[in-house]
Amino acid sequence: MQPLAVAERLARGGRIQQLTRGDRALGANQVYRLWTETGPRIFKVYGTPARERRERHALEALRELEGLPTLLDRGTDGDLHWALFEDAGKWSLGTLPENPGLARKGGEILRSLHDTAPAPMSNLSRGIDQDWVAVDFVSTFRRIERYRGRVGLSADLMERARTIRPPYAGEPRSSHTNTEPENFIVDDAGNVTLINWEWATLAPPEWDLSKAAWLVGLRAGPSAADALMAGYGRHLDAVQLDRWTVYHAGMMLVFEAENTLRTGGGNFEFLVAELHRAITGAQTDGD
Repeated sequence: MQPLAVAERLARGGRIQQLTRGDRALGANQVYRLWTETGPRIFKVYGTPARERRERHALEALRELEGLPTLLDRGTDGDLHWALFEDAGKWSLGTLPENPGLARKGGEILRSLHDTAPAPMSNLSRGIDQDWVAVDFVSTFRRIERYRGRVGLSADLMERARTIRPPYAGEPRSSHTNTEPENFIVDDAGNVTLINWEWATLAPPEWDLSKAAWLVGLRAGPSAADALMAGYGRHLDAVQLDRWTVYHAGMMLVFEAENTLRTGGGNFEFLVAELHRAITGAQTDGD
């Protein structure tokens, strides 16, 4: 069955808006907003059964946490795995102008998440720890090497990236790991909800905080990034934030490069520019 057919059935004659056009052949989700008799709903079709399973486990494990999406229903139609959520809002920290108050709420959600007892959300029993980060940091830039020409990385920048120390990673905690501004949804009343929990696992709290602060700062401005860290109750050291940014930008470059092998195209200028900036900030006299 096609996703739109399931959406039409759930909407019961209400209007349907497609929010994302994910390619299920690539394992990407498709998301719709449905206007039903009981109000707007978000209908999510998972690109793979594993995505649905991972998000379900995370939401079940963290069900007492405030700021999570409200699940109304889920089901399977043929090879489609889907979920129906309350509509958490039409805005996000990525689409709103600089708003420190909302960014602070995002930081408070992350603080509450990391303060919860580590939850069994994935098969990583130990979680992502300092040793894992150190090994994967090096591996990430080895993987980038094969795409260096495709993404527009100079040999000099690659060499500089290899000299960066891996970032400091604290003890693994329950973590989201994909804290992009677009995942912090905002409604008209100013409530903030953190969505898309498919990659939740046990990870260093610095992973979530650094990625959110980095990207919120770029999308919504430095005051919003400062407010997010204030809401969290911790400001990352500038050098450590840049080291984490080097790592995040590297992982995102690998992901984008590997996807363009299947889809063609790809715009890497933003990530390459951020990698260059963060490498400069991450290099200290003592390195």
